[in-house]
Amino acid sequence: MTPRTTTPRTTTPRPATTDRRTRTVIRRAATSLVAVAALTAAAACTVPAGTGTSPGAASPGTASPGAASLGTAPGYAATLRPELERIAEDLLVTGGVVLVRSPELGDWTWVTGSRTRLGNDPVQVGDHVRVGSNTKTWTGTVILQLVQEGKIALADPVSKYRPEVPGGDRITIANLLEMRSGLANYTLDVDLNNRGDIYPTQAWKPEELLAKAFAMPPVAEPGTTFYYSNTNTVLLGLIIEQLTGTPVAEEFQNRLFAPLGMKGTELPDLSSNAMPAPYARGYTYGTNLGTMYSPVLPDDVQAAAKAGEITPMDVTGANPSWAWTAGSGTSTAEDLARWVQALVGGGMLNADMQRQRLDSLQPSGADPGSAAYGLALARFGPSVYGHTGELPGYNSFMGYDPARRITIVTWATPAPAVNGDPPAVELAKAVMGALYS
Repeated sequence: MTPRTTTPRTTTPRPATTDRRTRTVIRRAATSLVAVAALTAAAACTVPAGTGTSPGAASPGTASPGAASLGTAPGYAATLRPELERIAEDLLVTGGVVLVRSPELGDWTWVTGSRTRLGNDPVQVGDHVRVGSNTKTWTGTVILQLVQEGKIALADPVSKYRPEVPGGDRITIANLLEMRSGLANYTLDVDLNNRGDIYPTQAWKPEELLAKAFAMPPVAEPGTTFYYSNTNTVLLGLIIEQLTGTPVAEEFQNRLFAPLGMKGTELPDLSSNAMPAPYARGYTYGTNLGTMYSPVLPDDVQAAAKAGEITPMDVTGANPSWAWTAGSGTSTAEDLARWVQALVGGGMLNADMQRQRLDSLQPSGADPGSAAYGLALARFGPSVYGHTGELPGYNSFMGYDPARRITIVTWATPAPAVNGDPPAVELAKAVMGALYS
C-alpha cells in the first residue's frame, strides 16, 4: 500500500452530543440514507397520498460546461431547472445527473458539470459512479430470493450461519435486513477511518470489517431499535456466498443485473479501485477521520471552499472494499432506473415476497412521519420507494412510485457537500417537490 503523499486538510471534529456508537455520522457507504436526518429530509417533500489534492486556489461553483437538458422538456422542467441549478451552485456540485421517467408527466434528463472538476468533458447520463448503499438493495434482494428457494428463513438466527456474531442467537436474518440487529457499525472504527485517509487503496476483507464491529459493544437489543449499520449487510453478503458457494458479485450478475439488462452495473473485486469507463470522478472536501463526528465542515472551511480558496480531494481511486456488499457497487443513472423499477414494481421476487417486503417498512425515527425502512428498502413520503447511497465523493438517490409509475434517479459530486448535505438527495427533493406539487 502506498500512503497518500499529499497532506489532508485538518478539520476539527465537532463535539459529540451522544455516545459515538449512536451518532448519525456515517458518511461513507450510504451515509445519506444512514443518517436518518437525510432520509427524513427527503421524505419532507410534499408528496400527496396516492399519487486527493492539497488545498489550493480554484474557481468555485459548477464546472464548465453548465447544466443541460436532454430531449424535449416537459412542463415541470421550466420551474425545476432553475431550482436544480441553484442547488448545484450552492453545494459546489462539479458533476451530476437527474433522470425522471413519468408516463403521466413526461420524461426528462438534466446533466450538469464535467466528468473532471473544471474539465471540458461534460457529464453524460451513461457515466458510471459509485452508488454506495444502493448496493444494499442488491444484497437484500438476493437474500429474499434465497428465502423463496428455501435455503434460508427470515426468522433464522444469524448464529446458524455465522456463529461468531455476538448475541447472534437472538438476531434474525430479518433484523439484519431491517437494520434492527443492534450490532455496532464498523464504519465508526477510528483505525478504519485513519487508514482510509493514509492508505486509500487498501483492500479490506469482509472478515476484517466484521472483527472491528464485533470488538464494539452492541448499541441495542435485537429487534428493538432502528440503527443503520453496514455490519448487517456485510454479514448478509458472506451468508449469500456461504449458501450459494458462489462469489456474491456473480450472484448479483446472474440473478439481478443480467436479467434486467444492467450492463453498466457491477460489484467490484475486493482488490480493485478501478472505475468502469466512462465515469465521473468523485470529490470530497473532508477527510474520513475529520468527518467522523459530522459531515458538516467548520464554517471557515465552508467559506474557503465557496470562495475557491481550497479545492476538494479527488477520491475516485479509493478502494471501496471497506463497504463491500453494503456499498461498493458501481452503476449508471439509467441502470439504477431499471433497477429501482424492478425493486419496487416487481419482477425480482414472487408476489407474496414482494408484498412482504413492501409491508415491512417501519418509521426509521421517533416521528411516525419519518422516512421508513424495511427489508433493505426505504420509503420517502407515502409513495416513493427506493434507497440512497454515499461513498466519499459520490452521492446517489433512486426512487420509484408504483402507483404513478414515476422514477427518479439522481447522483452528484462532491459528496457530501461542505455543509454536510447529500447533494443527490437535495436534487431528488427538488424533483419530488416539482412532480408532486
